[in-house]
This record gives sequence, structure tokens and C-alpha cells, in this order.
Amino acid sequence: MNEAKADELATEYSLEMREARKRSKTMSRKEMARELRRKRLAGQWNEEELDLFHEIESKRPRTRADCVNAPRPCLFVSCKHNLYLDVNPETGSVKLNFPDKEITELQYTCALDVAERGGITLEEVGEIMNLTRERIRQVETQGLLKLREATDDGLGD
Repeated sequence: MNEAKADELATEYSLEMREARKRSKTMSRKEMARELRRKRLAGQWNEEELDLFHEIESKRPRTRADCVNAPRPCLFVSCKHNLYLDVNPETGSVKLNFPDKEITELQYTCALDVAERGGITLEEVGEIMNLTRERIRQVETQGLLKLREATDDGLGD
């Protein structure tokens, strides 16, 4: 296969992947607060929902030992290791990583489960996290730089 044909196939594959993958969606903290206020004013926030919320919160795992043998998919999306959504600690905004899927449709819902698998390719990580291979490579590079800086700081003391 000549180089031009290979480039054409790679570009076609890249376009297909972009079309197949839905982008993540971010919701601001203000938007979520407005929606909650609207529900309360409309009387849509009922005692059953509150009871369910408190029950779920009481069963939420607090440590890895609490959840390692728990059923999957993990439904505790508020856990910082859950892959379904991310919460920005500075702004409080929530990013849905898989806006077109329900949590029960994900193969992996916990980053710790993925880490326990051991070494996997950038493509596999990208598929699991709904990101491109290149973005995963960038995040990996940033993380390694942070580790190097932290290690260098510790050695200087």
C-alpha cells in the first residue's frame, strides 16, 4: 500500500471515529442550582426522592476496600474515581463524559478497576474515557511532568 493511500485511510478512519463518539457535555453549577430551585418551586422534589437520596448516600462506599467487590457497573457517580462524570472542584461544574449513554451501558465505570487491569494502550484508555488517543497522550505527559516535579522537589530537601 502506498503512503498516500495509507494517509487517506487514516483520515477516513479518524473522521468515522469522531462521528461515532459523542463529545462530553458540561453543566455549570449555576445551571444545576437553577434546575433544583425550579423543581422545588414546582413541587417536584418529594419525600420519596429525599428518602432515596439519603439511602443511597448511606450505602456509598468510602474506601476502595468498600467497593472492590461491589457490583458493576458502579452507580455511585459522585465518587471521584467514577468515569461517568467529572466535577470541577473550583467551579462545581459537572461534565458528563458519556452524554449519549446510561451508566449501565459502560464497560468500565471505575478508574481504579481500569488501573488494576495493568498496562493498556492509549487507544483503549481513550475508548474507556471517551477521549482521543492524542488527548490521552497529552494527559499522560502532563501527569509524568507533575510526578517528576514532585520527585525533584522531594530530593532537594
